[in-house]
Amino acid sequence: MSLAAVSAHLAEAAILLDFDGTLAPIVDDPAAARPLPGAAHVLADLRRRAGAVAVITGRPEDFIREHLDVSGVEVVGLYGLSAMPPLGDDIHAALARIAAPEPGVELEDKGVSIAVHTRRTADPAAALARIRGPVRALAASHDLDSFEGKFVIEVSPPGARKGGAVQDLLQRLAPRAALYAGDDLPDLEAFDALARSGVEACRVAVVGSATPERLVQIADVVVAGPLGLLELLRAL
Repeated sequence: MSLAAVSAHLAEAAILLDFDGTLAPIVDDPAAARPLPGAAHVLADLRRRAGAVAVITGRPEDFIREHLDVSGVEVVGLYGLSAMPPLGDDIHAALARIAAPEPGVELEDKGVSIAVHTRRTADPAAALARIRGPVRALAASHDLDSFEGKFVIEVSPPGARKGGAVQDLLQRLAPRAALYAGDDLPDLEAFDALARSGVEACRVAVVGSATPERLVQIADVVVAGPLGLLELLRAL
């Protein structure tokens, strides 16, 4: 797997990108996340040259469109589950009870899923460790999934995973080559989907605060943060 293969077949390639920590710097308040200046221009230029460009994210599609609305760029929001009904108020209330003893823990209700963030606590890693078990138990008791990212654990319906969203995209687009860039634990699933697809591919680790070492180890290319990714995309 190599960037050269994607570059050589760019007109028939799919460029698949995470949002938070990849196109946008990680910030304490998830609602304040914005793509780097120049990201829209780079994606628009890339869309004219590549077979397809898509953003795959756990955020709602409307949020991405509001801040990064580029003609021709596909957005797969909520990992493709945006048409599903929202989680019930009982799930939100139960998560709020779990979070209550931890000052600084915040809930982000996305409708179809709910993320529990510990980034604003005094010790994000320790707070996440304390709530991990109760959140997982709550999810399992309601036949829901739970998965983690950087100082966040999210509860969602079964199947709300980035690997599945990437697999579905690759099957539908049938590209000759593909690139995926991400920075967090769910992006390991995307890397795996890319490796299983059989297309010529390049896995890009966008390294920032708390990027999993495993992601860096298996990546074909490593860049320093969103700025490094934009430089790579400009080179394409």
